[in-house]
Amino acid sequence: MGFNKMLKQMQKLQAEMVRLQEELGERTTEATAGGGVVRAVANGKQELVSIEIQPEAVDPDDVEMLQDLVLTAVNEALRKSRDMVAQEMGRLTGGLGIPGLGL
Repeated sequence: MGFNKMLKQMQKLQAEMVRLQEELGERTTEATAGGGVVRAVANGKQELVSIEIQPEAVDPDDVEMLQDLVLTAVNEALRKSRDMVAQEMGRLTGGLGIPGLGL
């Protein structure tokens, strides 16, 4: 493959990656804990975008339980978000054999 052709392909790949990152920023993943009483939603930028806590999850005598449920839901939502990004980026870059891009 000639250098110019490879350079054009890399520029195209870079543009696709930027587009995909923007798209993934709009996509969300969610996770629940405690049978659904705590729900966390994260976007493809690994940002937490919402947390919902059902009233029955709030027990003033067991704040630790609520904290654990929130941590569980948030960590799982963020893990799912990272997996989603890795999968999509892998589809885009997987066949190139370029170290660091095959996520």
